[in-house]
Amino acid sequence: MLQDIEPYLACPHCARPLTLDGRTLRCPGGHSHDLAKQGYVSLLAGDAHTGTGDTAEMVAARGDFLAAGHYRPIADALTEAAVAAVAGAEVGAEAEAGGDADGGAGAGAGAGAGAGARGLVADLGAGTGHYLAHVLDALPGRPGAALDISKYALRRAARAHPRIGAVVCDAWRPLPLLDASADLVLNVFAPRNGPEIRRVLRPGGTLLLVSPTARHLRELVNTLGLLSVDEEKQRRIDEKLGPYLTPAGRREVEFTVRLSAEDVRTVVGMGPSAWHTDPARLAERLAALPDPVEVTASVTVAAYRR
Repeated sequence: MLQDIEPYLACPHCARPLTLDGRTLRCPGGHSHDLAKQGYVSLLAGDAHTGTGDTAEMVAARGDFLAAGHYRPIADALTEAAVAAVAGAEVGAEAEAGGDADGGAGAGAGAGAGAGARGLVADLGAGTGHYLAHVLDALPGRPGAALDISKYALRRAARAHPRIGAVVCDAWRPLPLLDASADLVLNVFAPRNGPEIRRVLRPGGTLLLVSPTARHLRELVNTLGLLSVDEEKQRRIDEKLGPYLTPAGRREVEFTVRLSAEDVRTVVGMGPSAWHTDPARLAERLAALPDPVEVTASVTVAAYRR
């Protein structure tokens, strides 16, 4: 619910804290943002637009594909990493608090760290909220902010979990979150804004980033003419995030899924290839595939710490 993430939200116009007043978020600067009837709120700046967001058709395809459980190992690996990151942060906070107590000073800082250990989980490029919901199930009591530019996706994200608040925003602009407001940021097959991720993460907080390897969907890429992933993707990600965050471990998750012809059509329709694939040519190539077809799913789950 939006009420769960209200304490972490910032006005997109002046960056001051927002307060929920009925169905409207207001800031001290006089800016206001109404909650949509579908449960999300738009915190886009006035000159921003949602033209680059996933369409209703893409969102429906993603919802169907993820609900079928085809990518469950990815959700499990992300959740495992999230639990480990939070546990590590809590141990660090307890150690810091203990050190302050021994030194006879800094009790206030220790108390703050303890409170932060139950803080916000923000999903940048959350889509339907599928992965965020899995993580929140494993982290009781934590609020989750689903951030995406697609209002169609956020209509689903707002209903994906009782502790999710859904917010329309642009990943390439200042995020509508207060400084150091998030314990954990998730980023699954989505745009990454290093400076803003660093800003919204608290010191010691973690970014968990899921990206495809060059082997992801390899059986479909050439056959169907889909967009491919180059071998240097992970290196380029590390280089772009390097000035802002420190690598803190990674693992590869690779498995085989058996997809029907309809599943294949859905997985194509839910990703970036949907913008670049000719429907008639795709249908022709789909007809040539075995039904079902075995396909490799291959991703990297990487952690970066502020």
